[in-house]
Amino acid sequence: MPKSPKKNKRKPVIITFKRKDKRSTGDDKQEILQSAISSEVNFITSNDFSKQARAVGSGEDIGAVGYDVNRYKAPLLMANLTQDEIDKLKKHKDIARIEADGEMHALDGPGALAQTIPVGVNQVKAPAAWPSSQGEGIKVFVCDTGIDSNHPDLVANLRTGKSFVPTESSTEDFHGHGTHCAGTVAAATNNSQIVGVAPYAYLYPVKVLSSTGSGNWSWLIAALDWIMDKKGARVASMSLGGGGAPQALADMCEAAYDDGVLLVAAAGNSGPGNNTVGFPAKYPHVMAISAVDSSDVIAGFSSRGPEIEVCAPGVSIISTTRGGGTGPMSGTSMACPHVSGVAALAWGSHRGSNNKQVRWLLNTFNDNVGDQDPEKYGKGRVDANTAAFYMGNPPEFVI
Repeated sequence: MPKSPKKNKRKPVIITFKRKDKRSTGDDKQEILQSAISSEVNFITSNDFSKQARAVGSGEDIGAVGYDVNRYKAPLLMANLTQDEIDKLKKHKDIARIEADGEMHALDGPGALAQTIPVGVNQVKAPAAWPSSQGEGIKVFVCDTGIDSNHPDLVANLRTGKSFVPTESSTEDFHGHGTHCAGTVAAATNNSQIVGVAPYAYLYPVKVLSSTGSGNWSWLIAALDWIMDKKGARVASMSLGGGGAPQALADMCEAAYDDGVLLVAAAGNSGPGNNTVGFPAKYPHVMAISAVDSSDVIAGFSSRGPEIEVCAPGVSIISTTRGGGTGPMSGTSMACPHVSGVAALAWGSHRGSNNKQVRWLLNTFNDNVGDQDPEKYGKGRVDANTAAFYMGNPPEFVI
């Protein structure tokens, strides 16, 4: 009897292997995979990604290309496989999990309010911190839809990034979300339009969301793998999220965090319900950021829950837009880059510190806001001034 079309159709999956010292044999991940499937898959890694047009599978036409994450805590392969191949692999004793790839989305809110508010940069007290630090040279990786490479407020701080969207090879922003987030982090001091929280930090566009504002979890996993290979990587700013994320993403976030990258993510726009924080913000190795308005009151759309670590402005935030201008957007996506910018300021004045020490600064030096409900506000609204001016060697944040 011929196989059904559904069994032959390829779909993107994330395969988590047992850690190498726990496997029954000394076989490599790729060897295990190829021995169990009938099709040939050519894998690339973060080292040779720049030579490839596409990194991770998304579509029937690229089933022969996969991505290899070679990390001890995240031994992963991502590829397009048929259901028959998946069923066969599930029987292998050295494979821990096979998870379907899923979608994540930019976490902008329901739209800007009619009346704009003062730039959130002032609300987090960034100008007061600038005598101590302006984030000079701190590398912030904006995991988003890309960044407008010609925006006059961004070009001074823009560095070479990477696209992990199979159908969009450049890091140019065809949506606008990433450009807006980038401006909040580090729009330059140039006497034009706006200034970001950390006006001398470096911006690396890491495209993991397409022109539609959506992307696959596997694209983010591949991006984090690439970021870990970048010397001096400091902050990964992730104004994105979704539900039902694979465990492989949690493993990758843990690996990146242990490697020294501070992970900052939007909590989500599923409020006002309780326990609504999405992924990856929900993970303990990621800072979950909720959004407040200009009066430091939790935004109605902002997700909330015990994972919230700190909050930041996220309602009608003015920042850079595609085409060289500025405009308002709302969402926890707008709160996240405020915290990423404050992290760059704190790191700039504590250059000998690691990501866990900078996380401690952000959790310790903040302002009580609203009703101080930790499931809405976390430890409070970030305060760049006190975090940057803290004297001494900060202790490490303990999860």
